[in-house]
Amino acid sequence: MKVTPKKHLGQHFLTDSAISERIAKSLTGHGGYTHLLEIGPGTGALTDFLLQSDKKITAIDIDNESIPFLKAKYKEEKKLTILHGDFLQTNLDEIENGTLAVTGNFPYNISSQIFFHILDFRDKVPEVVCMLQKEVAERLEGKKDNGILTILLHAWYKIEYLFTVPQYVFDPPPKVMSGVVRLTRNDRQTLGCNEKLFKTIVKTAYHNRRKTLRNNLKSLNLSTDFLSGRFFDQRAEELTVQEFIDLTNDIEKERSS
Repeated sequence: MKVTPKKHLGQHFLTDSAISERIAKSLTGHGGYTHLLEIGPGTGALTDFLLQSDKKITAIDIDNESIPFLKAKYKEEKKLTILHGDFLQTNLDEIENGTLAVTGNFPYNISSQIFFHILDFRDKVPEVVCMLQKEVAERLEGKKDNGILTILLHAWYKIEYLFTVPQYVFDPPPKVMSGVVRLTRNDRQTLGCNEKLFKTIVKTAYHNRRKTLRNNLKSLNLSTDFLSGRFFDQRAEELTVQEFIDLTNDIEKERSS
């Protein structure tokens, strides 16, 4: 059966088995999970190597043509479950009672949405190893041009940029380079601040990257005196996760005074 690449999803099929093997071997087992969830298995390039582990595997794909192909290819694989569905609409508690790792070649145009969904289940997902657009992968690592997602992920995960993947190992070849990253859950159980307010402050702080926090956070109706304090001459990208936590606590105290 021929499977048509999911161009409408930004999906590109990996054709180099050495890259697939390297991605699979980048999973460390951090957190002691026994279940792997692969997003967008396509034709099973990565699945082949995931099956060499001792983990139970669930592969979820939204593409109508990939599902029958995968079910035929892996009909003898008892530890593999193939689901037709949208990861962004999937309740991970229904896939696994305990913890699981998430892996896959993430569709470029929804990779941020995938990470936001993972954050909703952060205590269930101790590790993520995935491939995405190189520029996005580097931004997530936090060494340059960080953004809202970088801060929110770094609050809960350690992020490592592992290696770069060239365009020619895909069918069809994407216009950009790809990068593989690994996220491992840190020891933080709570932020030590109002988490809903924390998210609001981070998103508001990055509203205009060129502006200082003083200008971006005016919309939160903070007093002029308060906005003259520490942090506010800086831009959002200059703050660490802990500084955003401290800022959240300061703003909550200001609002309650």
